[in-house]
Amino acid sequence: MELRTLRYFVAVAEELHFGRAATRLHLSQPPLSRAIKQLEAELGALLLVRSPAGAALTPAGAVLLAEARALLAQADRLRARVGAAAGRASLTVGILGDGTDPGATRLAAAFRRRHPGLDVRIRETDLTDPTCGLRAGLVDVALTRAPFDRTGLTVRELRADPVGVVLRADDPLARRDRLWPAELAERRWFVFPPDTDPVWQEYWNGGRPRRGPVVRAVQECLQTVLWNGTVGLAPLGHELPAGLVVVPLADQAPSRVVVAWKEGDGDPLVRSFVETAVAAYRS
Repeated sequence: MELRTLRYFVAVAEELHFGRAATRLHLSQPPLSRAIKQLEAELGALLLVRSPAGAALTPAGAVLLAEARALLAQADRLRARVGAAAGRASLTVGILGDGTDPGATRLAAAFRRRHPGLDVRIRETDLTDPTCGLRAGLVDVALTRAPFDRTGLTVRELRADPVGVVLRADDPLARRDRLWPAELAERRWFVFPPDTDPVWQEYWNGGRPRRGPVVRAVQECLQTVLWNGTVGLAPLGHELPAGLVVVPLADQAPSRVVVAWKEGDGDPLVRSFVETAVAAYRS
């Protein structure tokens, strides 16, 4: 079992769609499908149920997803420590995976120009860890969203995005120009696992406890709305799958794009990344 194959599986399990996972991995879909089938054969278990709409995890697949995430994180940590001991210059950046953010695109281009020979490693995390592995020591700096528990971290705001409610297009509320929190009090929401950062959880729950399907990844959020008619929050202006809309939510603080790093970290590469991020998001 190769780490590369596990990364392929995690991508499919988080996207719940082979096409989107292939795009994320910069692969064509046939070799990705073959790799997953080979992994299932090696393990002797069905990991994903395929359908025209996408894919769903089996119980065995859910177990493998948790174990694969832990194993890949350990491998990344090992690689970084060995590289540091060998004197190789590198920077590990944690992201939540918003590939459509023009600010992040400008940041990547500007940082490459500033450090053309630097090995930049990207660690994409799901929505259960808003620090993107920073608090666990898996990354050097994080490009993420607030709010979250800032204990031991330094945070710099880059942009504030208004937030709306994700609804199915045929939902009676989808035709509204604006919604109020009280109108959503009796609806089922997608929610994060109980051990998720409580500050983060409270914000995306609209400031009160919610009940509904537990999700970890962006695509899980969107698909549970599409399939179950649940609701949840998302930044405005993001591209959505067909059949979904976002309606602005009144009285909801904006979602803030931030760069975060360990408090007291004097690494010049981290400092350079922060400076470049601030400039990129201003332009």
